[in-house]
Amino acid sequence: MSNKEKEPLFSAKNLKLLTTPFSQNNPITVQILGICSALAVTAKLKPALVMALSVTVVTAFSNLIISLMRKGIPSRIRIIVQLVVVASLVILVDQVLKAFVYDVSKQLSVFVGLIITNCIIMGRIEAFALGNKPWQSFLDGIGNGVGYGIILVILGFFRELLGAGTIWGYPVMEKLGVYSTGYVNNGLVLLPPMALIFVGLIIWIQRSRNKSLIEK
Repeated sequence: MSNKEKEPLFSAKNLKLLTTPFSQNNPITVQILGICSALAVTAKLKPALVMALSVTVVTAFSNLIISLMRKGIPSRIRIIVQLVVVASLVILVDQVLKAFVYDVSKQLSVFVGLIITNCIIMGRIEAFALGNKPWQSFLDGIGNGVGYGIILVILGFFRELLGAGTIWGYPVMEKLGVYSTGYVNNGLVLLPPMALIFVGLIIWIQRSRNKSLIEK
């Protein structure tokens, strides 16, 4: 047996892998990945949250599986193997969504299937899982999935609130009596171009608060 002590599962290094993508190296606002789905599924909070959870599950487990297999994957077919693993996980996620949240599954439509082509997933496999141990790869996948999800939830919250006057379908604006003041829901907020503007605002706020990101 080796006398070398094993690294704790949640060492400072491992926690950094998990938490850095939340803000400092966020997939959407810093790496500029996964923008398309962020624009398409965030008109309401519920589908945004479901998509965030789906991508997190696929990213985490695809990282884990590829890391476990990394030493046995021939370099010339690694992309094919990665796609097979990711596609299999996406199919499982899609079937679970149809079984338990069918209404949301219909709202997400083809975008669940398009998780296969999400740049975040393939990017983390190539940049991290192929060169690191399974546990670290799993944490990296969770961190990047949650980082992606944070932006989706923020977008879904404000777009639904300002565009439809609701949160999770609950008529917030009506209950607060905002309409009696002359306020009218802004339908433009529900359109994809406005989602892009919101993403731009989040990037601006984040970089104005953290000057180190300006150089990235």
